[in-house]
Amino acid sequence: MHNKPMNEEPMSTAPSQCPVCDSTLVVTRMQCPACGTDVSGSFSLSRLASLREPHASLLELFLRKRGNVKEMERELGLSYPTIRARLDEAFNAAGLERETDRAPESEAAARRSTILDELERGEISAAEAASRLRELKTRRSV
Repeated sequence: MHNKPMNEEPMSTAPSQCPVCDSTLVVTRMQCPACGTDVSGSFSLSRLASLREPHASLLELFLRKRGNVKEMERELGLSYPTIRARLDEAFNAAGLERETDRAPESEAAARRSTILDELERGEISAAEAASRLRELKTRRSV
């Protein structure tokens, strides 16, 4: 049986940067709201926990929408390319950059995905998408 938390008010998010010098803060004390147990020490925050705004809320939305960028478009009222660009910035800020040395096969997969995304958004016709996909296939087999 769990006790009710000692403090029923909603907790605010801990800052990750020093308001004076902008250095990274460390957590030195934690407390269990159910039983009151205190833990002291020097703990760092995870990359995601220390992420600043607006990147933190954008990645939270990405997770809540289960990676569905179309749903993010509807909620934010922004275009697909804008959201993708902002997500790339947020991933980079979180230290989750894409690998720059991709294998040729994953490069081709990324190009196929881009072509299909453009088709889905109506930016290119089905004939144009088919032509580009055939061109990719021809390059791979050469």
